[in-house]
Amino acid sequence: MKNYRMLVQYDGTRYNGWQKQGDTDNTIQEKLETILCRMTGTDQVDVHGAGRTDAGVHARGQVAQFRIDTELSTGDIRDYLNTYLPDDIGVLSVDVAAPRFHSRFNATQKTYLYRIGKDKSYHVFDRKYIYEYRGEPLDVAAMKMATIQLRGEHDFKSFCGNPRMRKSTVRKLFAIHIRENEHEIDIEFIGEGFLQYMVRILVGTLIEVGEGRRDPRSMDALLEARDRKLAGPTAPACGLTLMEVRYN
Repeated sequence: MKNYRMLVQYDGTRYNGWQKQGDTDNTIQEKLETILCRMTGTDQVDVHGAGRTDAGVHARGQVAQFRIDTELSTGDIRDYLNTYLPDDIGVLSVDVAAPRFHSRFNATQKTYLYRIGKDKSYHVFDRKYIYEYRGEPLDVAAMKMATIQLRGEHDFKSFCGNPRMRKSTVRKLFAIHIRENEHEIDIEFIGEGFLQYMVRILVGTLIEVGEGRRDPRSMDALLEARDRKLAGPTAPACGLTLMEVRYN
C-alpha cells in the first residue's frame, strides 16, 4: 500500500475534536476514514493527524497521513474526499509520501493562532473563530513580558489539561508573538509540540496577566510549580486554529 499525505482544513465548531472516539462518529478523523473506506471498498483505513485538535478547535493547515491501495491519482483522491466530506471539512491537497513518513511523529514544528476579540460588533462573520473578550482592555505590554519566560524548553505540566499524563510534559516553545490591532489581539504559538489544552491554558494565563491579576514575572515560578491548579483558566476553543505543521 502507498503512503499518502494530505493537507486538511476544517471548521471545528460542531465536531468533538480530531481524534475518533468510541461513543461518537462526530470527529474529523472519523469523517475522513469513513469516506476513504467507501472509496477503497475496505473496512478500515487509519488516518493519522499531526495534531489532535480539541473539540471546537479549527485548522487551516492540519497534515494527515494514511495508507491505501488504489489506482486513483492523488488529484482523484482529493476530489473524491471533497465530494463527500461535509462542507466544513476540506482537503487542500493529497500527495504520495515517503514510505516511513508519519504525520505526527515526523512533525518538527507546529503553529497555532489564538484570536481574542475586542469589539463584538466587528466580528459578526468571524464569531465562530474568535473569543469575544468582555473584560476591561488588556495590558498587552505585560502579556508580552510574560511570554519571555515561557519561550524555550520547559516542563509545561502547569499548562497541561490531562491530570493523568504519564509521559514527559517537557516541550519546546520557539516563539510566542502577540499582535494587537483596533479590533483584536492575536497570539501566535510556535513550538515542537503541545500538550492537551496547553495553548488554551497559556492564553487563559496571559489574559490574567493582561487583566493585572497575575505578575508577568511570575511565569518561571509557575513553570517550576508543575501544578495545573496554579495556572489560569482554559480559554474557549473557538478562538484557536492550527495554522501550520512543518517537517524537516
